Amino acid sequence: QVQLMESGGGSVQAGGSLRLSCAASGGTLNMYYMAWYRQAPGNQRELVADITSGGSTNYADSVKGRFTISRDNARNAVYLQMNTLKPEDTAVYYCRAQWGFLNYWGQGTQVTVSS
Repeated sequence: QVQLMESGGGSVQAGGSLRLSCAASGGTLNMYYMAWYRQAPGNQRELVADITSGGSTNYADSVKGRFTISRDNARNAVYLQMNTLKPEDTAVYYCRAQWGFLNYWGQGTQVTVSS
């Protein structure tokens, strides 16, 4: 069973940057669809960015031009580079891996952006 562990969250001022990492154990990610989601208090979990096994990417409109998702199959990891952060980016960020009926989530990492 794949286990996902996010890291890289923290507190930053508006305009700053953070890089989230999602490391996998118990399996290889190269065939998986990977995605980053986030959930702010009182809100539903929403898709931030995703990347297919072939490297195609997709972004929520709210983060286009600011966030970049990437994957390193050799390191069995996925990343989310977040630039020009805004207070509305404050949330718990989750990593997801999906392949067929297999679907895994990490435990989340908190990102807090102050104005």
